[in-house]
Amino acid sequence: MKIIIAGAGEVGFHLAKLLSYESQEITLIDINKESLAYADTHLDIKVIKGDATSISILRDSRIEQSDLFIAVTASETTNITACVLAKQLGSKRTIARISNTEFINFKEEGGFTKFGIDELISPESLAASEIQLSLKQSSFNDTYEFENGALTMVGLTLSRSASFVGKTVKDAAKIFPEIHFVPIAIQRFGSQYTIIPRGDTMFKRGDNVVFITSEGGAEELCRLTGKKNSEIKNVMILGGGQIGFKTARDLSDKGFNVKLLEVNKERAFDIADDLPEVLVIHSDGRNVDLLEEENISDMDAFIAVGGNSETNIMSCLVAKSKGVKKTIALVENMDYFELSHSVGIETLINKKLLAANNIFRYIRKGEVVAMTKLNNMNAELLEFEVRSSSEICNKLIKKVDFPRSAIIGGVIRNGLGVIALGDFKIQEGDRVVVCSLLQSIKGVEKLFR
Repeated sequence: MKIIIAGAGEVGFHLAKLLSYESQEITLIDINKESLAYADTHLDIKVIKGDATSISILRDSRIEQSDLFIAVTASETTNITACVLAKQLGSKRTIARISNTEFINFKEEGGFTKFGIDELISPESLAASEIQLSLKQSSFNDTYEFENGALTMVGLTLSRSASFVGKTVKDAAKIFPEIHFVPIAIQRFGSQYTIIPRGDTMFKRGDNVVFITSEGGAEELCRLTGKKNSEIKNVMILGGGQIGFKTARDLSDKGFNVKLLEVNKERAFDIADDLPEVLVIHSDGRNVDLLEEENISDMDAFIAVGGNSETNIMSCLVAKSKGVKKTIALVENMDYFELSHSVGIETLINKKLLAANNIFRYIRKGEVVAMTKLNNMNAELLEFEVRSSSEICNKLIKKVDFPRSAIIGGVIRNGLGVIALGDFKIQEGDRVVVCSLLQSIKGVEKLFR
């Protein structure tokens, strides 16, 4: 697959890095010589210095042969223009990164598809949505919804009090036969290896386990693991950038009590004018005395989405020490994920990873309609739509020659989520959620073509 990426910033470089691992033919375009030089020396890709809105530069990249053109520069105007030109010059599909979320909400009215833009993505909007989902499932580390919650992925670390610690998956299923969840991935405490659980896989204390749940499954998991999905009402947000602003606005609209800390005085006043229901405080969120003055111990959640990952992590640790139940940090450095979990921050948000997940479904073969990479695990969660020609269609799950390092987590049929076991028959139109280690994805994709 030939893919051209315009923009060698954080999102563009991360995408190029992930896609280069997949043996895709990648071309990276940017006007910044230093960014391209770093990508050229660290990745097996082709780089072109120039403006992505230049027709001659696009032709140099062989745009007419491209399967996908992705514009993720810092300029929304550049991204939109580049995608329009790329489509006119022969690219099969185009994706533009935008910052104005109104464009996504009114994509059809704005005529973006007619212009030649197949998809719009906003990393900031994706991050804000991820934060809201994390607050909704406050007792879990990681969350992801399929089809508006018909099936939900949740991740948690097993404590000694969890009912199924010391039991195999098969034994746990016998004890709790009416459950609405199934384990799909396990990472042992202190290990970097991801396990796709089978019947004889044993749950151990300290395991980081990812489950797929249908309706009611999250509540069952809370009861069986001794966790409490407590209600969140009072929220403090550090950082008034795009993510902080959108999160504060959306949470306030839903009835949350929101305090927002912003270090830039002018920006703080602008937010206060735009969001009258939000208490905006002009202050540095690293000031522990100020956090105490603002009653941080009374907060149900603390969300750090400032521009500095280290500040976000340290602020969350301060909040945690003051008794805040749920902490969420925006981090840019992927290496911080494991460290932050180990010191007690429940949820980490990474814009680059969210944008990559959103774009990856256009690269995956088969009828992939949604996907996400599991945090700190060597696995992906994919949602496929079953066609009449799919090899898996009209077969019982236990009769499908499924890769050993992949597992079906659930099926969505007519809008309803089902935890599908061996005797479940897959039908045309079903949406099947699969967890797979990276080396088995190609084998899984073949079943759904």
